[in-house]
Amino acid sequence: MNALIKSAKIIDPKSSFHNQTKDLLIENGIITKIANKIPNPKNYKELTFDDLHISNGWFDSSVSFGEPGFEERENIDHGLEVAAKSGFTKIALNANTDPVIDKKSTVEFLVKKSLDSVVDLHPIANLTLRSEGKELAELYDMQNSGAIAFGDYNKSIDNANLMKIALLYAQNFDGLVLSFPQDNNIANLGHVNESENTTRLGLKSMPNLSEELQISRDLFLLEYTGGKLHIPTITTSKSVKIIKEAKKKGLDVSCSVAAHHLVLTDDEIKTFDTNFKVQPPLRSKDDIKALIKGIKDGVIDMIVSDHNPINIEYKNVEFENGLYGTIGLESLFGSANTVLELEQLIICLTDNPNKRFGLTQNKIARGEKANLTLFNPNDSYVFTEENILSKSKNSAFLNKELKGSVYGVIANNKMILA
Repeated sequence: MNALIKSAKIIDPKSSFHNQTKDLLIENGIITKIANKIPNPKNYKELTFDDLHISNGWFDSSVSFGEPGFEERENIDHGLEVAAKSGFTKIALNANTDPVIDKKSTVEFLVKKSLDSVVDLHPIANLTLRSEGKELAELYDMQNSGAIAFGDYNKSIDNANLMKIALLYAQNFDGLVLSFPQDNNIANLGHVNESENTTRLGLKSMPNLSEELQISRDLFLLEYTGGKLHIPTITTSKSVKIIKEAKKKGLDVSCSVAAHHLVLTDDEIKTFDTNFKVQPPLRSKDDIKALIKGIKDGVIDMIVSDHNPINIEYKNVEFENGLYGTIGLESLFGSANTVLELEQLIICLTDNPNKRFGLTQNKIARGEKANLTLFNPNDSYVFTEENILSKSKNSAFLNKELKGSVYGVIANNKMILA
């Protein structure tokens, strides 16, 4: 793949060209030249866009597609195309398929499905067999087959001893254990955040305590066992404080936040729109402020879409009967970019998740493989159904004003433009 990128502002703190506007020549998928003006005698495809910025390719570490088992929601081939057009060159695929990802053959199937794609697919395998929370799955074999971490998607491990054993066992092969932050006894079949809205609307609530208690338990276990723990999609101000203290102690813990939890509050549920039924639930304005500060302070390591396509028959129902989930690949950048500084956002989409999940970290320099996202951070627009590329349309950001659009990606010696 050959291309000449014209007048692009480079956003990459590791690069000597950081915050500079340059031309970039890419030949056979390698960055061969970076300069103020590069001629094009070989007539390569020129990429010229309004307010063009480039960064290392983005990595979303929480994505669900459906295949195998729920292809009507999304399949892998089309899902990877959606990811590319949304700015991502890597995704971590959650283990909420049918069959679940609890054996090496399923991991190998998923890895092979993405071999010819511009986007790298990295499976997050199940921590427990059949995602039942009773017995550990084949963790070592699955990591050797390509799994980058282990967790039961949106299912917490009630058995503290099982989590203790998982953290101990995974240390033998430097495995990363994920623990969904929800104490099911406290959550008690709640659907939304515990607040005044809950009382007025008559919906069952899920208090902040359900998240914070589980995180506290898991961090006590981590302090006892050692090992590596990742806590996905935290949502409360106290969760940020608890994890901050754990990091100060030197515990090897990381965490992520979903873009919708940085922007949307539980006020949205007043319409009973099931697109706002997500897990964990939308929280308060104070929680959002704490999450944003947590990113700025380096407590929260990465931002994810928590992309979870749900077919319409499971969303077009009463709120209590609707399935949890919102799609988010198409809206992650445009939503998070409304509340964060650009450089911090890019770090949370590139360096931090790559480092935590043990993946190659590129930099924008001569001789490096081109793994790039092309985008405009200043383009404001209203997100409508026309902006949805996914098969499923369950977006929490419909009719919301976003800031920032994606032009495309270059990776694996391929290019896809939005």
